[in-house]
Amino acid sequence: MRKDNEQGDTVIASTMTALGRAAKRALPCLATAGSDQRNAALRECAAAIRNTATDILDANREDLERASAGTPENALLDRLTLDPERLEAIAAGQEAIAELADPLGRVLADWRRPNALHIERVSVPLGVIGMIYESRPNVTADAAGLCIKSGNAVILRGGSESFSSSSAIYACIRTGLEAAGLPPAAVQMVPTTDRAAVGYLLTSMREYIDVLIPRGGKHLIARVQQEARVPVIGHLEGICHVYLHASADAAMAREIVLNSKMRRTGICGAAETLLVDRDAADRLLPSVVGALIDAGCRVRGDETVQSLSDSVTPATVGDWSTEYLDAIISVRIVNGIEEAIEHIRHYGSDHTECIVAEDPIAAERFLSGLDSAILLHNASTQFADGGEFGMGAEIGIATGKVHARGPVGAEQLTSYKYVVRGAGQVRPR
Repeated sequence: MRKDNEQGDTVIASTMTALGRAAKRALPCLATAGSDQRNAALRECAAAIRNTATDILDANREDLERASAGTPENALLDRLTLDPERLEAIAAGQEAIAELADPLGRVLADWRRPNALHIERVSVPLGVIGMIYESRPNVTADAAGLCIKSGNAVILRGGSESFSSSSAIYACIRTGLEAAGLPPAAVQMVPTTDRAAVGYLLTSMREYIDVLIPRGGKHLIARVQQEARVPVIGHLEGICHVYLHASADAAMAREIVLNSKMRRTGICGAAETLLVDRDAADRLLPSVVGALIDAGCRVRGDETVQSLSDSVTPATVGDWSTEYLDAIISVRIVNGIEEAIEHIRHYGSDHTECIVAEDPIAAERFLSGLDSAILLHNASTQFADGGEFGMGAEIGIATGKVHARGPVGAEQLTSYKYVVRGAGQVRPR
């Protein structure tokens, strides 16, 4: 057994090292390619996805059959499922990324020194990105597209649940790169579902990987943040809140809460906790809770919320810090905006929060009093999405405070360098 393990480790090391070397070789060509060439690759990717839609959907059915053979959560199956509409959205996403302004070569700042040196800060790619994600096959296309746009080489490691779907989409990405005259190795996919590949990517590829981006559940993100030997851009959880202020319009509150929770329950921007001002609970809660229950949502609440419906079950302390990713929501009554802010600071994950309020002073207090990556006033938390922000797509939502925050699009996948132009200046002794 020991010998078999050693042989397996050797195969993984050889496979991953080959990917890293190929990415490093491809990076300069992609990073220096013109905007038109990179955009052409994205449009070719979109065309390939549409041309092979039947094959991709067949591959997705294979993934769904394997996943369904166990006891999968509904949220996992929702994230995994592709249909013609979702596949068309993936293709259109590549075209939307192509339409974005070029994030490379932008002069972010420039100034002239008294000695006549002219200094510019210019945007450049991050380098080689390692992307680790779980069951969303669309991430294969989104991550690849954003990296092509921003001149970054990328090594993709998707979840085993979506391996067939991701492989089929990845083939389209390679087709697009080749058609545009760019090296296919600029985007690579780890060709195995062996979990040892993840460990190797995290700990043994500092020579090749410049930054890691995880996208998935709590355990995956925590593992990446704990084990990675290179910088990480990511978020731990999406414990998102909707707060109904006493001034909230009742109809608006009902629609925003319902959409925030139930439009798609398995995404990180789905609301997990609802906070309601005590002064408006009688006016707002019956309609909101009734709409959630009618939509199939299980409601867990404090004593006041439980008194509204026999269908509301008691909420525990653990509910306030739970990312359900399912049709479940916890509801709590608060004594005003300061208590709402304090609750979010204590239990939230710095992802996305919403206030529903007609009072502009209350709205500004909420927006200035919290430091989550995304804050909304009178809008659903499901707008926490790079595509909805006009970024074409996103590679994830970052909740850290170093480098990117919020939706990570093409612009957020760049760094910068300094270019200094002189006329023979030397520094005095």
